[in-house]
Amino acid sequence: MVRIVVADDHAIVREGLKQILAGQPDFEVVGEARDGHEALTRVREMEFDVLLLDMSMPGKSGVELIKQIKSEKPRLRILILTMHEEHQYAVRAIRAGASGYLTKEGASAQLVTALRKVAAGGAYISAEVAEQLALNAMPDAEGPLHASLSDREFQVFRMIAEGKSISEIAERLNLSVKTVSTHKANVLQKMNMTSQGELIRYALENNLVEKP
Repeated sequence: MVRIVVADDHAIVREGLKQILAGQPDFEVVGEARDGHEALTRVREMEFDVLLLDMSMPGKSGVELIKQIKSEKPRLRILILTMHEEHQYAVRAIRAGASGYLTKEGASAQLVTALRKVAAGGAYISAEVAEQLALNAMPDAEGPLHASLSDREFQVFRMIAEGKSISEIAERLNLSVKTVSTHKANVLQKMNMTSQGELIRYALENNLVEKP
């Protein structure tokens, strides 16, 4: 029996996932989490096999959350379920310790297969993201501008693109305003941009944030 915890900030998504998994005799959903804090609590207090994790939840989330979970429970398998098809999200998630990466668009068709593969010790990347990874691995392919950013810079970049202020980002990430400002300056320099407006436009054009 594969024991699963579902972590997503939308109740309707959690219910939908549980319905899909309920039809599988070898799966058991043993817990839920609606934000990063609850996900960490489940990891620390429960014994289970796979964490089905949304990349974008309130509180600590994404790469930062994956790294912390893996530092505390190295053997726990993590399958990312996200709206982001952009391959850089997958690359960063896998590097942080995730065992699989699945887009919500393809979840209904691929979820069961992905969970079984990850639970058995394998890796799984959805077909949409795998195609992007293959194309960008070709010798003449130029990587996207944001590929050069560190994980923390990428996190700050996304929050800027979502319209958050420097002080809001500092509070959310538990960093000083000066440190966040330095990250912002590094992002602008690495991406050869001069304004926050350019960052926002780039993020929207490359599907790195949700369109308003």
